[in-house]
Amino acid sequence: MNQGIYVFAQIVEFLPQRIFDRIVEKYEGNKYVKHFTCWNQLLCMLFGQLTNRDSLRDLMVALNAHSNKSYHLGFGKNVTRSNLAKANETRNSKIFEEFAYHLIDIARRNRANDDFEIKGTVYAFDSSTIDLCLSVFWWAKFRKAKGGIKLHTLFDITTQIPAFVHITPAKVNDVNAMDYLNYEQNAYYIFDRGYVDYTRLFKITQHSAFFVIRAKSNLQFNRIYSQKIDKSSGVLCNQIGKLKGFYISKRYPDKLRRVKFHDE
Repeated sequence: MNQGIYVFAQIVEFLPQRIFDRIVEKYEGNKYVKHFTCWNQLLCMLFGQLTNRDSLRDLMVALNAHSNKSYHLGFGKNVTRSNLAKANETRNSKIFEEFAYHLIDIARRNRANDDFEIKGTVYAFDSSTIDLCLSVFWWAKFRKAKGGIKLHTLFDITTQIPAFVHITPAKVNDVNAMDYLNYEQNAYYIFDRGYVDYTRLFKITQHSAFFVIRAKSNLQFNRIYSQKIDKSSGVLCNQIGKLKGFYISKRYPDKLRRVKFHDE
């Protein structure tokens, strides 16, 4: 008979519990709690993710199957469906969000390297639409008979780890998620053309950061001068200029660099 520590408990040992307790204290997460603490709640939800549970009911079936080990797994003495559901509904989600970003920061520091040719952090920002059943997730209104959410993710290209995640209803326009980004000095941000919003892009420039974005076909660009290029590399033009148009030039008054590239 195995007398060692369970695999799940060994994984949990990597989590900095003191940091989590500090965050819980900050948001008073365990106020009036007698048995089922925020730490117990976190481990229950982690267990559900690692065992690929589809719902709260499915998770409880798995937890009940290991009820004689629940204390050693860190779930507490007794976990009930009502306790877990109530905790998920009423406790401040900022506790787990802040702890998640702390873990992401640790992972990014451990994965940092100098192999990337560009010096400075490079991010890619995009969104994915996740379809949901409207009768179950009534709050996630998308279309008349369809529910969904958008997962906006800022992906660190160098470390291959998401640095920021934001969830909105699916009908929210992608550019609105840019308002939640904290731009780093000398960092690079890559967007697709759905994020062309010159007011928001100028905000990146004001933070001494850089952006790369695909231009729309109706771009009005006034070339000031061109830089030398090597056409054998696929670069067709490398120009410095400004946007034309009264309103657009007010939204982005600074110079822009336009590069045309052809990939055979």
